[in-house]
Amino acid sequence: MEAYTPIIILFVLFLLNVPVAFSLMASSVFYFVFLNTSIPVSLVMQRFISSVGSFPLLAIPFFIMVGSVMNYSGISSSLLKFAESFIGHKRGGLAHVNIALSTLMGGISGSANADAAMQAKILVPEMTKRGYDLPFSAAITAASSSIGPIIPPGINLIIYALLANVSVSQMFLGGYIPAILMAIALMITVTIISRRRNYPVSREEPASAAERWHFFCKAMPALLIPFGVILGMRFGLFTPTEAGAIAVFLCALIGIFIYRELKPKHFVMILQETVQGTASVMFIIIGAMVFGYYMTLEQIPQNVASALVAFTDDPKILLLMINVMLLVIGMFIEGGAAMILLTPLLLPAVMNAGVNPVHFGIIIIVNIMIGGVTPPFGSMMFTVCSILKVRIADFVREVMPMILALLVVLMIVTWSEDLVMLLNNLTA
Repeated sequence: MEAYTPIIILFVLFLLNVPVAFSLMASSVFYFVFLNTSIPVSLVMQRFISSVGSFPLLAIPFFIMVGSVMNYSGISSSLLKFAESFIGHKRGGLAHVNIALSTLMGGISGSANADAAMQAKILVPEMTKRGYDLPFSAAITAASSSIGPIIPPGINLIIYALLANVSVSQMFLGGYIPAILMAIALMITVTIISRRRNYPVSREEPASAAERWHFFCKAMPALLIPFGVILGMRFGLFTPTEAGAIAVFLCALIGIFIYRELKPKHFVMILQETVQGTASVMFIIIGAMVFGYYMTLEQIPQNVASALVAFTDDPKILLLMINVMLLVIGMFIEGGAAMILLTPLLLPAVMNAGVNPVHFGIIIIVNIMIGGVTPPFGSMMFTVCSILKVRIADFVREVMPMILALLVVLMIVTWSEDLVMLLNNLTA
């Protein structure tokens, strides 16, 4: 029981609302100072430092910078007009546009909270002006933002690839179909709600073919970036880290010379946002790596894997059990931290059951994205509610049908490995 004391301390600190990174570090330090005194503290401190001494981790700041550059480049307004030209004439048009914009922006920003914050500021005021209920607008904004990190170059895809020692490009290709399914599920839900409440369309007539072509051509430079990044890595032209640097360079060129909205004054803000975003992610990774060192010493991952395999050797039942566990944990722990913490625990068990690690990574990421809109601690829920001044109770009432739709997609993704791996298999 003594070996599990740091885990108990960790969850107590979570419940006390201590930041995730510091909770991980504190529980790890407790173990090495009071429980396992055979390892010098100096070596533990060295592990804190060496845990981020990995070349692939350099991809993280570059892809965070990509999202920041695109936020200042005018890409959001271009993609908004592109999405509206195709689906703005549908009942509940702006809610559909909200989903489509999240899907399109996801391949560029890769951050759920950044996407939720942007649309809360840009799109929701227009939705409210046209007669949409504010809690409904907040709910669809948070729910649709869960799609973004599943589409390349989502940071969670990169982090999982590093944790599980799988190909980043395989994770990128595995994200597209689940993300599209999530968008379709949310659009079906929005259609049903919009018809019941008689929400308006955002344009009276469908856009002409010429108008759609115009907006498509204008959005094309931004839409091509994720595909260029994936193809370059798939054919070995550059590493994930180099891909991040190339993506930053291309985004800057597009923002300066094509959209002409990226100005010199924006670069300081871009650097600030990149440093802040990278620091928060790296602190969590440092804490999780040292916490993982403790778990390895105590053989906790092997014990968990043995217990799960002993309970059932059916991979579908095993994945169902893990999904339930992840959904519960995701209600209380921030998604990225949960993934970093639980992947080393669960991966040995699912691989012993014959589950593809890329497929399992997509399951984890879809799961934690659903957790991001689920009370009581969903990060996208808090982002939109704080920006829009929406009561949590009102938000929860409106978001429940959307969460149910996303759970249906989660079940499809969980039990359809061939569907998740389709693009990987086609390009193999």
